[in-house]
Amino acid sequence: QVQLVESGGGSVQAGGSLRLSCTASGYTYSGNCMGWFRQAPGKGREGVAIIYTGAGTTVYADSVKGRFTISQDNAKNTVYLQMNGLRSEDTGMYYCAASTQVFRCLSLDRLTDGEHNSWGQGILVTVSS
Repeated sequence: QVQLVESGGGSVQAGGSLRLSCTASGYTYSGNCMGWFRQAPGKGREGVAIIYTGAGTTVYADSVKGRFTISQDNAKNTVYLQMNGLRSEDTGMYYCAASTQVFRCLSLDRLTDGEHNSWGQGILVTVSS
């Protein structure tokens, strides 16, 4: 059974930084698709960033390009989301997702539509202005 455990959330002032971590267990980490999503209060879930754990290729939402970086440590089965230049609109619950369907790494929409995705429990990020 796949387990995804997020950590690193919290509260920060606008312009600040946070790093989220997602550690995976229960499946073969390498060569799969992992990503970060977020959900602001009263809004739907939004894809933020994807990484293909095989080659390390990445995809970002336009709203976070240049500010957020997704990376990985294969030895630790862990994916990170470094968030710099945080804005109040970045506030929300952040979720880690994993898919063994590699084609879902091609776009945020594809990963969002994954019926067999595994999900973390979510972690709260609050950015105050």
